[in-house]
Amino acid sequence: MERDVAWWDQAVFYQVYVRSFADSDGDGVGDLEGIRGKLGYLELLGVDALWLTPFYRSPMADHGYDIADPRDVDPMFGTLGDFDVLLTEAHKRGIKVTVDVVPNHTSNTHAWFKSAMAAPPGSPERDRYIFRDGLGPRGDQPPNNWISAFGGPAWTRVPDGQWYLHLFSPQQPDLNWANHEVAADLERTLRFWLDHGVDGFRVDVAHGMAKPPDLPDMDPRVNPLGPSEFYDPRFDNDRVHEIHQMIRKVLDEYPGTMAVGEIWVTDEERLARYLRPDELHLAFNFRLVLTHFDADALRTAIERSLAVPKSAGAPATWTLGNHDVWRQVSRYGGGERGVRRARAMALVELALPGAVYLYNGEELGLGNVDLPPEALADPRAKISGVEFGRDASRVPLPWEGDLPPFGFSRNPRTWLPMPASWASVTVEAQLEDPASTLSLYRRAIEIRKSHEAFRGDELEWYGAPAGCFAFRRRGGGLVCALNTSASPIALPPGEVLLSSVPLVNGKLPADAAVWLV
Repeated sequence: MERDVAWWDQAVFYQVYVRSFADSDGDGVGDLEGIRGKLGYLELLGVDALWLTPFYRSPMADHGYDIADPRDVDPMFGTLGDFDVLLTEAHKRGIKVTVDVVPNHTSNTHAWFKSAMAAPPGSPERDRYIFRDGLGPRGDQPPNNWISAFGGPAWTRVPDGQWYLHLFSPQQPDLNWANHEVAADLERTLRFWLDHGVDGFRVDVAHGMAKPPDLPDMDPRVNPLGPSEFYDPRFDNDRVHEIHQMIRKVLDEYPGTMAVGEIWVTDEERLARYLRPDELHLAFNFRLVLTHFDADALRTAIERSLAVPKSAGAPATWTLGNHDVWRQVSRYGGGERGVRRARAMALVELALPGAVYLYNGEELGLGNVDLPPEALADPRAKISGVEFGRDASRVPLPWEGDLPPFGFSRNPRTWLPMPASWASVTVEAQLEDPASTLSLYRRAIEIRKSHEAFRGDELEWYGAPAGCFAFRRRGGGLVCALNTSASPIALPPGEVLLSSVPLVNGKLPADAAVWLV
């Protein structure tokens, strides 16, 4: 029996990095009222749903992913009333709203962690987190060799001699998911936001949370900053699926709601487990993010990406960027070349069956910003070094005008500095330009939503010259061709719907993509 088609199956989601979208109160930081004021733009863009990064009470050590109270709005971003108004107005425009939940850890300013620090070893308060005695005669060595995903040891010692685990910054202590209070608290958080009317959740570090009880050492060859083929007990423990089953039970009580997991797991069989009928609805697929601009490599990534959700009976997901990775313009070489390639990949991504996640600003063709060291705010940059920082892809969006802050704020001092060179890529500058990247995204999303050629979840691959590929969506008839070679290529037969750059004598230029029927 086939699963009913849900609203998220083919949806175009738009990630709003709340700090960097639009500032309504002039403090230089984006906020909920700023988002509400730009709903018309999001409706014009044509997206189906939003994903809002954390806006909860937080000391902002990791810009909101260190949560002190997951059931309230931080005053930096507004009030709970502001959120309710945003949600209501988004729904009136036909835009769904999904929000982040962060079940792996809290802030070290959370009431629970303050109680744990005031309580003795072995107390119920400490059992909500992962405290352990250290190794060595004086217990002055960490309990194991785990490395933080931000670099450095994953353990911090407290004054009484014990150590607590933090897979991210020391300000983000890991919760102990063997403690029933932890699960009950997440359930309260889910129900709180569902009762307010949210349409779903993005589960942060969805392959984390559960830890092996004996906390064995990780293989020293593990890359602590990303997926690894070596033994890494920090993530993807089998017990994590019990947590997702609990989340799913809650969501099933609220028809029409969903959850997508941030899951950095490369093994197909293990990844598919997160998409079983009683677990997550969607799993983020990062293969396109991790693949360079090469037709053969991209075809392999697409084929492997389709295999996992198909085996689980779930929709595929696609994304080219988010707040944790380099913007695609910069990944693909930067400058005009990077923009051409990013435009081409946008058509490839939007041609594929499944849900698509866009990151705010990619529709403007923005690249990374070369920030001065003194401007960096990312804790990963501070712990691991500038080369691992994520601020370069988090700079506030340019809306209008010729000078920073380009309408993002009335405060010229934005939380990250904006480059003067963005005058040519503001929303205002691109909106009425039919050749702009914004116009390309608008047209692509419109065609994707309205044209019958986008039916069908199966792909059929054509033979193509070296450095190129072409696939057809079987059942609808859409053909998407990509040219990553250095020369123009002849196109398959068909009527052109859209191309990332103008064709040259009927041929597809280098670093370009096209849709045909």
